[in-house]
Amino acid sequence: MKIRYLIFCVVLCLSGQLSPAQELKLTYDKAAANWNEALPLGNGRIGAMVYGGVSREEIQLNEETIWAGRPGNNVPKGKYNDIVKIRQLLNEGRNKEAQDLSNRAFPRAAPAGLDYGMPYQTFGSLLIGFPEHLSPQGYRRELDLNDAVSTVSYESNGVRYHRELFTSLADSVLLIRITADKKKSVSMDLSWKTPHQDVVIGQQDGTLFLRGKGGKVDAKEGQVAFYGLVYPQVKGGRIDYLDQQVSIKDADEVILYVSIATNFKHYRDLSADPQRKATRILERARKVRYGRALKNHVKEYQRYFNRVKLDLGSSAQASKTTDVRIREFAHSVDPQLVALYFQFGRYLLISSSQPGGQPANLQGIWNDKLSPPWDSKYTININTEMNYWPAEVANLSEMHEPLFSMLKDLAVTGQESAREMYHARGWNAHHNTDLWRITGVVDGGFYGMWPMGGAWLSQHIWQHYLYRGDTGFLKEYYPVLKGAALFYLDVLTKDPSGKWLVVSPSISPENSYEAEGVGVSAGTTMDNQLVFDVFSNFLRASAVLEVDGALRDSVQQSLQQLPPMQVGQHGQLQEWLRDLDRTNDHHRHISHLYGLFPSGQISPFRHPELAQAAKNSLIYRGDKSTGWSMGWKVNWWARLLDGKQSYKLIKDQLSPAPEEQQGQNGGTYPNLLDAHPPFQIDGNFGCTSGIAEMLLQSYDGSIYLLPAWPDELPGGEVKGLVARGGFIIDMRWKEGRLTALKIKSTLGGNCRLRISDRTTLTLKGKALQKASGENSNPLFAVDEIKTPLIKTQKGLLTLPQTAIYDVPTAKGKVYEFAVN
Repeated sequence: MKIRYLIFCVVLCLSGQLSPAQELKLTYDKAAANWNEALPLGNGRIGAMVYGGVSREEIQLNEETIWAGRPGNNVPKGKYNDIVKIRQLLNEGRNKEAQDLSNRAFPRAAPAGLDYGMPYQTFGSLLIGFPEHLSPQGYRRELDLNDAVSTVSYESNGVRYHRELFTSLADSVLLIRITADKKKSVSMDLSWKTPHQDVVIGQQDGTLFLRGKGGKVDAKEGQVAFYGLVYPQVKGGRIDYLDQQVSIKDADEVILYVSIATNFKHYRDLSADPQRKATRILERARKVRYGRALKNHVKEYQRYFNRVKLDLGSSAQASKTTDVRIREFAHSVDPQLVALYFQFGRYLLISSSQPGGQPANLQGIWNDKLSPPWDSKYTININTEMNYWPAEVANLSEMHEPLFSMLKDLAVTGQESAREMYHARGWNAHHNTDLWRITGVVDGGFYGMWPMGGAWLSQHIWQHYLYRGDTGFLKEYYPVLKGAALFYLDVLTKDPSGKWLVVSPSISPENSYEAEGVGVSAGTTMDNQLVFDVFSNFLRASAVLEVDGALRDSVQQSLQQLPPMQVGQHGQLQEWLRDLDRTNDHHRHISHLYGLFPSGQISPFRHPELAQAAKNSLIYRGDKSTGWSMGWKVNWWARLLDGKQSYKLIKDQLSPAPEEQQGQNGGTYPNLLDAHPPFQIDGNFGCTSGIAEMLLQSYDGSIYLLPAWPDELPGGEVKGLVARGGFIIDMRWKEGRLTALKIKSTLGGNCRLRISDRTTLTLKGKALQKASGENSNPLFAVDEIKTPLIKTQKGLLTLPQTAIYDVPTAKGKVYEFAVN
C-alpha cells in the first residue's frame, strides 16, 4: 500500500493534475431506487434531488422559503412565575416536582394558540417521462463536485442518451440539457407532482406552471405562496401543450429551465409576487446561451470550491461506484473516499447556504415531505451550529453569512422571550427556531426548557471575527453579542449551595439525570461553558471596539462567579453541577464536552486533567450513535490528539446506513448523505469539520499542524485550509510527518506554529524563533478558565512532544518554509 501511494504521489507531482481515480465524483451504475440514493444539487435557494431514472426521471425540488405557517413568534404569556417556581423547587432538591411543573407549564403538544415551530416543506417534483427508453445499457449516473454538475447517460434502442443538470449559482434556475447521439431521438413528457393539496397546475406562455401555498400547522395558517414553472427550449421536433403536461417529440436537443419563487421577502413580510419573481428569473436565464450559462455557473461555484484541495492518495477502490465503496469501506483501503467525503461536505455547504439567503436547516435545502422528521427546522442545541463548523476552516467564510443574518433576526424576536418568560434584558432563543424566527420553548418542558440556543449561535460571530479580523463585521454584529450577554447577566442566579451563579432552570440537552425523565436542572456544565464564552466574547469585542466600559465591569464580575468545570467520581467530566453521571449512559448528546469542541476551554496542553476527564466521558458514552453525534465525536477525538480514534469514528460514519427510517444507528446513505437515521445533514458537516481538525487546529494560542492525523492515511497534501488569524495553510506530509509548508498571511501579525519536535522548520535559511509566553497576536488570545474541581483523577493523557515557533508576518505575504 505504501509503495503504491508513493508512486501515486510522484505521478501527481509530475503531472500537476488529478488522475481519473482522484476525480471528485459520486458515481453509480443504476438509477436511484429511493430518495436516499438520489443526488443533491443546490444553489442556496433551489434544491434538487436527481434520481436518474430511465423511463421516468424524477427531480424532487425545494425552494428555501417554502415553509408552513406564517409570521409570528411562539412566546407564551404568563410563564415567568412558573419559571421562578421551577427554580425554587430545584434549589430545594425537589427535582421530580420541578420537572413535573415544567411539563405542565410547557406541555409536550403545543397548547391552543401557540405552535412549536413550522416544518420546511417540499415544492414537489418535476417528472420527465421517456416511455420508449427500456432495457438501458452502459448506464452511468454521477455528481461531479469539481463543477457541481450531475449527469446521467445510457444507451437504449441503439441510441446513446445524455442528461446534464445543474442548479445555477449564476442564474438562480435549474437547467437540464437532454441530448442523444442520433438526431430526432429526444422525446419526452413533462409534468408536475406535489403532495400539497392547495395547488393549481397549468400552462401559460410556453411554460408548465405549478402554483400553491404552504400548509397550516397548529395555530398558524399557511401563508407562503409559491410558484414554479418549467420552460422547454426545443431544437428540432415538435412540442404540444396540454392542460397539465407538455409533450415533446423527435427533438435533437431539449433544454429545460426550471424557476421557483415565493412571496417571502422577510420573516415578517410576505408581500412579494411569486409568479412575477419566478417569471423574471426565468426570463433573465433564457437570455443566456446554455454553454455560457454552464460556464458562468461553474465559475461562480469554483471560486468557492477550488480554494481547498485535499489529496490523500488513492487505491483500486476509487474505480468502484460510490455505493459499493461505502459498503466496503470498513474493510478496504480507500483514502480517496475520505477526501471525497470531506469535499462533499464543502459542496453541500456551498449548495445550501448562499449569501443573502436562508441558513442551511436540518436537511440543508433538501426535503421531499410536507412533515419531515423534526420538521427539518433549525435545531439550535447542536445541529444548526454543526452545519457551520466547516465554514471558516474549510475556506467558505461567505457561506456563514445566512447564519449571521438569522442571528440579527433572532436578536429582535428573542427580546420577546427574554422579556416575557424571564423578565430579562437582551435576547435569547431556546432549542429550535424556523423561518419565522421563533424563540419560545419547543417540544415541551423537558426537551425545550433550554434557554441557551442564542448563546451557542452567537459563538459563530466571534469565531468568524477570529478568522477574518474584520472590525467592521464585529461592529455590525456587536449588538447581537451584547444582547446575549445582557440576557445572562440578568437571568443568572445563585445555585443551591450559594457558591456560584448559574442558569436555572435549564437542561443538559435532551438528557436526564434521574429516572422518570427528570432533566430540568440548575447549572449544567454546558450552560456554564456557554455563558463563559458569551461573557468572554462580549468582553473582548467591547474592548476591541472601545465601547460599554461600565457594562464590561458588570459582566466581568459575573464571569468570575461562574462554576468551574468538575471531574467526578468516575474520572469523568461532570455533566451536571452535582456528580450524577452514569457510566452506562450512552446518550447521543454529550453536551458538556462543548468546552472541548467547538469551544476551546479544554486544551490537552493547558488542562490535561480536564482533557482526560473528557476522554473518559467519551469512552463511557461509546462510539456508535446517530450520524451527527459521531460527527461531533470525530472533532472531540481530534482535539484530544487521537487521530486513530477520530479515523475510527469516520469509518463508523462511512458505513451503510440502516434501511429503517428511525433510530440512532448513524451511518451514510448511498448518496453520501448522513443518517440519524433518517437523513440529517449535520453529520456531513460535522465530519468535514472533524477531518479539518485532524489536519489543523488553531484554538489554543497557536496553529498546530497535523495534530491528530492517523497512521492509516500516511501521506497526503492539503491546500487552502484557514487558521484563526487569517493564515491560509498549504502542507504535505509523508509517513505522518510534515514535508512541505507554505503559509499566506492575509492579516499580518505573529504566526505561532506548533509542530512535532521531530520536524525542523527554516525560513530563508534561518532557524525559527522559539516561542515564549502568550501569543502576541490578539486573534489567538486564550480565555483563562477557573481551576477545575477534581474528585477522582482517572488516567492522564500522554501528550505528543512538540515545538512552538513564532513567525512575524506581514499582511498579504506568503511564507514558504524548508522542512526537515
